[in-house]
Amino acid sequence: MSGERDLGRLLAGMRPVMRHRAVVMVTLPEPPSDVDVLATVREDEGLTVVVQQAVAEAHGWRYDVPLAWITLQIHSALDAVGLTAAFSAALANADISCNVLAGRFHDHLLVPMPQAEAAMGVLTDLSRSANDRP
Repeated sequence: MSGERDLGRLLAGMRPVMRHRAVVMVTLPEPPSDVDVLATVREDEGLTVVVQQAVAEAHGWRYDVPLAWITLQIHSALDAVGLTAAFSAALANADISCNVLAGRFHDHLLVPMPQAEAAMGVLTDLSRSANDRP
């Protein structure tokens, strides 16, 4: 298995980056083939699709809230323990909501657009404090 497992190194190497601004989650039976889908999750209620807000609006799709997509650039192992708990606790302490999508290599965080910059600050501070540890 590849990827980092040590929590200290995971936190120190997070390097959060704002990947997309103004994305939304919509539920569809299947997305049209001409739509640039950023992520999908199949649930009992339907297919959750993450798309740019402008795409959803152009198609008249209903959504709840615009989100910012932040990617943690550290390559975390699929069996790593503690990273999600650490960043979600830090964001919760700052009263920032977070939805997490995990890929094979990286964790992707969806936070409300008005809190995007604050979330980047919290994540950057968390990473810096891990780098300052002996």
